[in-house]
Amino acid sequence: MAGRRKFLKVAGATGIAGLTGLSGCTGGGDGDGGDGDGGGDSTTAESTATTSSGPAEITFTLTPAESEVDVRKQYQPLFDYLESEADVSIESSVAADYAAVYSSLESGQTDVADAAPAIAIQSADNDVAEVAGIRIAYGAAKYFSLITTLPDSDIESLSDLESETVAFADRLSTSGSIFPLYMLNDAGLDTGGAPNGTPEDFEGQWSDHSQARKTLINRDPVVAAGTGAFSTAGHVPKDQFSDQFLEMSAENDGDLGTADPELQLLAESNPIPRAPILMRTGLDSTVKSDVTEALLAAGEEDLINEDLGDDQQLWFTGLSEGTVEAYQPVRDAFEALGVDLGNA
Repeated sequence: MAGRRKFLKVAGATGIAGLTGLSGCTGGGDGDGGDGDGGGDSTTAESTATTSSGPAEITFTLTPAESEVDVRKQYQPLFDYLESEADVSIESSVAADYAAVYSSLESGQTDVADAAPAIAIQSADNDVAEVAGIRIAYGAAKYFSLITTLPDSDIESLSDLESETVAFADRLSTSGSIFPLYMLNDAGLDTGGAPNGTPEDFEGQWSDHSQARKTLINRDPVVAAGTGAFSTAGHVPKDQFSDQFLEMSAENDGDLGTADPELQLLAESNPIPRAPILMRTGLDSTVKSDVTEALLAAGEEDLINEDLGDDQQLWFTGLSEGTVEAYQPVRDAFEALGVDLGNA
């Protein structure tokens, strides 16, 4: 196994570049394109921009999980809700990747962020940001990572992936990279420098959840995909899932196995705490308190826009109180992979 690595120091270099094209508006955007359509004024690390008579201005940074979804449209109901309930004016940005989210929080360009658990851990360790709330989807506080293959492939177990090519989501995605790698490592495959570097026993390709799924379906030589269950569970017959998954997963909504084409389940993770909304530590305390209170009070009716199609809806329906300690299982996965989320 590779030695411990200061992962985000390396990944963040790419992330900073990805932030240079962030959009400064909350209207339509490029979805998963990463870059926006213009550049708004940055929020400084020392203070939040305000007007003498108007609401506080905050920057909310998003990270798309699936390329066919316009993440700004998904989040617009939440933005509208926060502007109404917390007396803030929101400027949204779309980051290139999760490492870019951390870099933006650290530099003070971002006040509130849609982030992966890994970013919550790194941010807490370095006093950059804190957990404002943990997302809940239709009552489910935890979710799952899946590794899937095609039914007609010769892949029947994770050990069969030795010397093969596997598609993953963002390198820092908990369900689309870290936990799939964790499962492969547990199966005896040498994950080498992944997620930042190169695996030893297989080839890895990283993109986003939907692209990983599509690459598995459409492109040789990829023979398996590691994704969040929300991306691939609908393609897997219900009888392939564990009772634990069926009892705890929001994806068990009657649609399991109904999507085309059918995929075969190779591995299912243990339950993972859902991702957080993060708040920059240096944000004005009154603004921080007002926004956190509003986030925790939000309900499904505040977050779901019935005018959008089902595949464009925000993928969580509320938030619960939580701290970085909730993500110990994620920290354990990083440690098993030899990745040190210490000081960046």
